[in-house]
Amino acid sequence: MSPLDDSTERPLSMSRERFERIYKAIRDRICLLEYQPGERLGEEELAREFEVSRTPIRRVLSRLEGEGLLESRHGVGTFVTDVDIDALSQVFQLRMELAVLIGKLDPIPRSAADLARVREILARCDEHTKAPDAKVYARINMDFFQELGAMIGNAPLKEISERLYYLTTRIWLKSVPHLNLRDEIIVFRREVADVLAAMEAGDLEAVGHIRRSHISMSVKRMKHYPDGKSH
Repeated sequence: MSPLDDSTERPLSMSRERFERIYKAIRDRICLLEYQPGERLGEEELAREFEVSRTPIRRVLSRLEGEGLLESRHGVGTFVTDVDIDALSQVFQLRMELAVLIGKLDPIPRSAADLARVREILARCDEHTKAPDAKVYARINMDFFQELGAMIGNAPLKEISERLYYLTTRIWLKSVPHLNLRDEIIVFRREVADVLAAMEAGDLEAVGHIRRSHISMSVKRMKHYPDGKSH
């Protein structure tokens, strides 16, 4: 590759990196309810915050709209969508079936460094049970999902799994007032521990079955308290 070719490719790479950084930042804010359902996101304000023109912001918002996290209203603006467990019940069903496939379709063996990161997530769970906080837990959950995603070797499966996860993850945070947060963290910690044990044994197919089981249990718990009924 000539020096000229290298110089022409570098700005494109930097542009992609900037796009992904902004995209992930806004996506995470939506999923952590830092941007509330119904909240309007202004291109101009976001462009100032991220110190970019409105063009990359527009592209990011368009991608998030395509993923169901935002909706554009002509002449009004772009707004954060709302989420409802009943409306997304079929999405959860699909997530459960796809979870089984993550250990079957070209899974990527876990390295010592990969296992160390999962152990660190387990340690964060242990620390967090002392003073439960919904948003901290949600962030740990998202980090764990990223570790599971890193195991997926099938590109189409990885893409759809990520899209469906981020489409549904806000439902749990909205359900927090009706759930026992400490119990939720204990159940999640059990999932992380079981997945870690399967990874350490090299049984990646078991990881998918563990994941499917915990998604199913989580949905049942959230559906059980839709109206804020006490335990």
